[in-house]
Amino acid sequence: MKFENVSIKSLAYVDAPHVITSASLEDILAPVFERLGLRPHIIQELTGIESRRFFGVDEQPSDVAAQAGEKAVELAGISRDKIGVLVNTSVCKDYIEPSVASIVHGKMGLSPDCFNFDIGDACLGFLDGMTIVANMIERGQIDYGLIVDGENSREVMDHTLKRLSAPEATKDTFRDNFATLTLGSGSAAMILARSDLAPEGHKFTEIHYMAATEHSHLCRGQREGMITDAKGLLIAGIQTAIMMTNKVMNDLKWKERHVDEVIIHQVSARNTEMLIQALQLDPEKLHLIFPTFGNMGPAAIPICLGKSLEAGRISKGDRVVVMGMGSGINCCYMELLW
Repeated sequence: MKFENVSIKSLAYVDAPHVITSASLEDILAPVFERLGLRPHIIQELTGIESRRFFGVDEQPSDVAAQAGEKAVELAGISRDKIGVLVNTSVCKDYIEPSVASIVHGKMGLSPDCFNFDIGDACLGFLDGMTIVANMIERGQIDYGLIVDGENSREVMDHTLKRLSAPEATKDTFRDNFATLTLGSGSAAMILARSDLAPEGHKFTEIHYMAATEHSHLCRGQREGMITDAKGLLIAGIQTAIMMTNKVMNDLKWKERHVDEVIIHQVSARNTEMLIQALQLDPEKLHLIFPTFGNMGPAAIPICLGKSLEAGRISKGDRVVVMGMGSGINCCYMELLW
């Protein structure tokens, strides 16, 4: 999909305030490690994650998504009644129904004419939201669209720690639940606009998708837990990324274009290292945040993009390639011209 008249008007994120170290999780699980014969410091050693963050126990995904949304509206400098659609992409939900989007819509006081709904595609959700909004703008249906995401992994983490601490927990239980220990929290929001309404904006030019849904059984999550074949998911994800890269490079001639910054979905050290090696990425073009934020699900890519901007890594005129991956497996590559 290519876009001619879509630009990023604003990007905002909210860091969760409560820092939870891997060492503190290992302290909680120390009796389990001893009983199962697991070596100490295994969480940080295997993931490279020193810490992750949580929002407060009473903060709902809609609360933190709305906070990021408010920041995005303020940064955009537009009246909120101009927003034609609100898309929420959170994996975490306040309830099964109503939609998180409807709650965020109400909290932000958006127009009754603002279309609002949730979409879900695991960690790829935010990029899917951008694509849907961009298509609506390109078709002339709206002038501005807001994508939000709010993740608070505290609940699933607490249930997982309790499950792992149970007397009946085995090494298989630990293996199946290990990926949950990488999860962190955060919220993000982005306003896309018609390019002629955002002359100072950043062009969203194209996005390419690939599905490998034969691997949809490798990670299955509920509110109280996530069972993951971490090794299988890693191998399948890397294989999908390689196929996607070959398609983009060969069919679309991306190898002829200079890339200034690469934004990837970050899960852990092993995942990142294998992706860099398999795709022959330049590590200097990746701003890694997973060591202190963990895997923030769909919020990870927009937050990483925001932090890259704040670090001065992206300048006007730069070409940014975004590589997204969500369990399912679905994969996409996106081009942004800053």
